[in-house]
Amino acid sequence: MTPTRRALRVDGQELAAYSSGGDVDGPTFVLVHGLGMSHRYLARLHRELASWGDTHSVDLPGFGGTPAPGAVMSVARGAALLGGALDALGVTAAVVIGHSMGAQFATELAVHRPELVSHLVLVGPVTDPDRARPLVQALDLTRDALKEPPSGNLLTATDYVRCGPRWYFTELVPMLAYRTDERLASVAAPTLVIRGTEDPVARRAWSAELARRAPSGTLVEIPGHRHLVQHTAAAATAAAVIARVRPTAPTTAGR
Repeated sequence: MTPTRRALRVDGQELAAYSSGGDVDGPTFVLVHGLGMSHRYLARLHRELASWGDTHSVDLPGFGGTPAPGAVMSVARGAALLGGALDALGVTAAVVIGHSMGAQFATELAVHRPELVSHLVLVGPVTDPDRARPLVQALDLTRDALKEPPSGNLLTATDYVRCGPRWYFTELVPMLAYRTDERLASVAAPTLVIRGTEDPVARRAWSAELARRAPSGTLVEIPGHRHLVQHTAAAATAAAVIARVRPTAPTTAGR
């Protein structure tokens, strides 16, 4: 079933949510995209999770065709807008899953609105402070793209075009400055870190450090996959989430 799109206006900014109904007794999932991206590259994971519970993929301002704010959107500001979007959707508690920069927005939401985040999931999280320089990040992303499948690269390229270079580079600044590792100390929700074993962006040492710092932190690595693991290994990513959220449930996502 195609998710239902809902335009949202939060504190003067436009966002969009793509929602699917799931098991009424299941958890609610919220998916948050990374820098330059949108709900589109989360679609496979969205479908896997939607069979378990209500699932919402949120496009933040300036992404996925939504209008960009007139000034830089800090991670804290983006998290506040995300929280407002969940309020508008009637979500009172959710498994919040962020990919790449989306992991930063999800983390900050868990800090400032802990009641909204029952579980925190960081997929391919950024930014390792040892690699928080534009050129280093560009090289890591290029290395990643060279071995991602055409479907992933096409989604990335078209979303980057929609985002546009001005907004991309505006938001690159807060992404590089945000210390996910330090902010996790203020998170109460159990935290799951997921990475593909071949991810050159969210490297193993960094991801393991996040899992170590997080409350009840766990690291899951999906063999043979890269930064777009939620796209290329959606079923395995969903299974890892379900195993963390509902440990007595069958391990095969999508049922």
